[in-house]
Amino acid sequence: MSLSNEKLAERLANRFGDDIKESVIAFGEVTVVVPAAKVLEICTALHEESNFSFEQLIDLCGVDYLEYGEGRWNGPRYASVYHLLSVKNNVRLRVRAFLDDEMPRVESVTGIWSVANWFEREAFDMFGIMFDNHPDLRRILTDYGFIGHPFRKDFPLEGHVEMRYDPERKRVVYEPVSVEARINVPRVIRHDNRYEELSKGE
Repeated sequence: MSLSNEKLAERLANRFGDDIKESVIAFGEVTVVVPAAKVLEICTALHEESNFSFEQLIDLCGVDYLEYGEGRWNGPRYASVYHLLSVKNNVRLRVRAFLDDEMPRVESVTGIWSVANWFEREAFDMFGIMFDNHPDLRRILTDYGFIGHPFRKDFPLEGHVEMRYDPERKRVVYEPVSVEARINVPRVIRHDNRYEELSKGE
């Protein structure tokens, strides 16, 4: 049986009260904002309690709101976002927790959904979000010696360092980026008479 978004929003408000900082129904699902300190407690309840039964964590991602809304955003810079699915109730839920700007961190949910393991590692690697009590929080997409977090909006497009194999030293070396920044100019769209002939034939 399907649980309507309105009914889900009502259940969430009744169960979590003031811990739901914001609740929105849009694009066919409910989105709630919760405090970062309560993520583990709330996610445990969402998974375990029969009123919710969110058995699946579909995705977990980081977000950097720097310059969001063309610079009009004045809220916290980082967020951790959880996309949940209840097969039992045939309903989806998005949970967002805003994090500290200086040290974005939140409790790991790997103990609730084991699939969170690699999702959290990706958010750590790309955004620098720390997931406390994660069993193996290390980079997953970038190299071990990589500096910085590439999905942060202030990360330079050309990066900080480059890696290459040095045949004299017979090992991989890291050096400052030597690629000069380039300006991409859009391709010029030229008139093509092939299309003109086609339209005449019609």
